[in-house]
Amino acid sequence: MTSDLTEDGFLGGRLSLLQPRQGFRSGIDAVLLAASVAAEEGETVLELGCGAGVALFCLDARVPGLRLAGLEVQSEYAALARRNAARTGIAVEVHEGDLRAVPAALKAQSFDHVIANPPYYRRGRWTRSERGDRALALGEEAGLGDWLDAAARRLRPGGTLHVIQKAARFADLLAALDTRFGAVELKPVAPRAGRAAELVILRARKGARAEPTLCAPLVLHAHPAHLQDGADWTAEAESILREGRALSF
Repeated sequence: MTSDLTEDGFLGGRLSLLQPRQGFRSGIDAVLLAASVAAEEGETVLELGCGAGVALFCLDARVPGLRLAGLEVQSEYAALARRNAARTGIAVEVHEGDLRAVPAALKAQSFDHVIANPPYYRRGRWTRSERGDRALALGEEAGLGDWLDAAARRLRPGGTLHVIQKAARFADLLAALDTRFGAVELKPVAPRAGRAAELVILRARKGARAEPTLCAPLVLHAHPAHLQDGADWTAEAESILREGRALSF
């Protein structure tokens, strides 16, 4: 491991993955996104903006036998995802390119599931750094509409979209779905009981017409305030983040 990388454990240490020491680093968001996917052995999954591949590898740990692919615009992260694939022995087809101009090899494919963690901040709102890969990962270049357009094109009819996003942007997310998706399930993620959700996880099916469902929230921490050292996860959060269980909708 070189000095500019760290080796980070996920799913209670079941996975050990390389990430940049500086810049964008995946955390529980990627684990929750992977947990939201109701995939079965033999199905195909594409992650848009896969970074170092954390969500894909977490998904494979729960559902082996998937065919995994990722699209990443930053060459350093695409290379790191390939390196993580080689280290773990998990096969992932990593494509380098912009989701607004998908590489031809990927354009020829369709998938059962598309997953994405689009940038959380609207264009011009990410102000901590005006440069660098962290700014690119957290602040929009392509808008949410571009992300969902790319997902719709790569999904087979009846395929499922999975997105994690800031709760403050759920209206933007729903607007970007338009009529191409239905059977929408929206899962709020709250830091503690009685606190407002900070994240939402969305699942939707291409071409479906069922009414949307607002699901019960996932509460991450067990106590109303931070009372002790350690993560203090609820039992449900512990089962997902440490044991690799699926997220219940």
